[in-house]
Amino acid sequence: MRAKDISKVTLGAPLTLEEFVAVARFRAEVQFSDDYRKRVERSRQLVEQWIEEGIVMYGVNTGFGALCTEVISAEQTAELQRNILLSHATSVGEPLSEEDVRATMLMVLQNLGQGYSGVRLETLDMYRKFLQVGLTPFAPREGSVGYLSPESHMALVLMGEGKAYVAGELLPAKEALRRVGLEPIVLSAKEGLALASGTTSPTAIGALALHDMLKAAKTADVIGAMTLEVLKGTTRAFDDRLMSVRPHPEQRQTAANLRNILEDSQIAKTFVDYRLQDALSLRAIPQLHGAAKKTLYDALQTFAIELNACSDNPIIWPDEDAGAISGCNCDSSYVGIELDSACIAATAIAKMSERRNNRLINSQLSGYPAFLIAKPGLNSGLMIPQYTQAGLLNDMKILSHPATVDSIPTCADQEDYVAMGYNAAKKARQVAEKLEYVLAVELLSVYCAHSFVERDLSPGSASRAVLARISQVVPRLEGDIYLYPHLETLRAMIHSGEIIDCVEEAIGALQ
Repeated sequence: MRAKDISKVTLGAPLTLEEFVAVARFRAEVQFSDDYRKRVERSRQLVEQWIEEGIVMYGVNTGFGALCTEVISAEQTAELQRNILLSHATSVGEPLSEEDVRATMLMVLQNLGQGYSGVRLETLDMYRKFLQVGLTPFAPREGSVGYLSPESHMALVLMGEGKAYVAGELLPAKEALRRVGLEPIVLSAKEGLALASGTTSPTAIGALALHDMLKAAKTADVIGAMTLEVLKGTTRAFDDRLMSVRPHPEQRQTAANLRNILEDSQIAKTFVDYRLQDALSLRAIPQLHGAAKKTLYDALQTFAIELNACSDNPIIWPDEDAGAISGCNCDSSYVGIELDSACIAATAIAKMSERRNNRLINSQLSGYPAFLIAKPGLNSGLMIPQYTQAGLLNDMKILSHPATVDSIPTCADQEDYVAMGYNAAKKARQVAEKLEYVLAVELLSVYCAHSFVERDLSPGSASRAVLARISQVVPRLEGDIYLYPHLETLRAMIHSGEIIDCVEEAIGALQ
């Protein structure tokens, strides 16, 4: 099921990306399964037993990071958990978006709900209630190397510290809790560390970015096909025999999408032999889109694991003789490297979209009036949206520099290597949004180009469905108009998946 169609998600079984987005973005109800509850309670019982037995466990009855050799008495346990959150909530600047915070809280529930963290069920249930009632902790977005700081800002709200949004209003945490009928709680052993540790924010924020990139890549097939159609390109470049001799599955699937979209197009049939060979931005769509999709699908496989993993440190192994096992599952390299690669893939799709758009607005390449407007000169038409694409692409290229190749030691060299997966996730969100805008500009040009197509030639049913939907919200350009709101409208249609829905309702599911 698609995320927007999912109304309830039960944690305990493996969680899909669509279910994850359903909660973070579309406010699907969250429940705990019996298995979820049992494994959390079993893990908590072991922590309490080992504390009574005086077993020394990192972060439970010791200090953190370079202070791990400092043993903390049982009487100071609650203070230790409170202190870690107060001292670690140091990210700064503008806050994370509501859905980024909701995604991170959900990822905390997934991470700690695997049953290897020793937290209490009632603590996790507080985050579940936050998701249900729409309480969103305030968490500044800048200044994390992979975990700790944004998560600490969020966890402070559990104790009545920090700030949170309720119905869009930013309030002191205690007042926010009161508004939704909740009371602050006192954290117990291990909980402060567990709530701040793990790959929760990189995975959560990255999952949203990946979801949007995958949708945009599929939409790019649609828009690319529509551009080729209106530019009188040849579909021969997408012949399955050609694809079969270089059998990358994503390339072959993309070519199949293009053929399917243009199968009943009178324009495509009329001009199949118009040129012997098109420019690369038209004939290489299966190759570039396919390569980008492979990168995104590889990331999806990684996220399928990470969304359902325990990235806490230490873990509480469910064996009375094992104790707490300390390692570094909190390292964010898996998601970070995948997201760095995903940024490159998304930027590659955008760079081809901009070149296709250039062919649409350049009268020497398209055969249509300059900048797709009647009376060019008096009117600028679609001249400047291509500038917008150029600016967005420059940003995307900068953001495609990998975050994960950097390492700045922290914690008095106890953490002498740092993964930087958080920054990879943060920039992936920006890249995904910019890709949607780049595609929106190309789609606007396609829409305007159809004003100049010979009236006796009909586009394919997929193109007709998209054009008809756009015509309901975007006027035909007969002269210069204020373009910004229409670019925002088209970007929203791409972001929501509405363009894909239009096509699949007309011709069936795309690959």
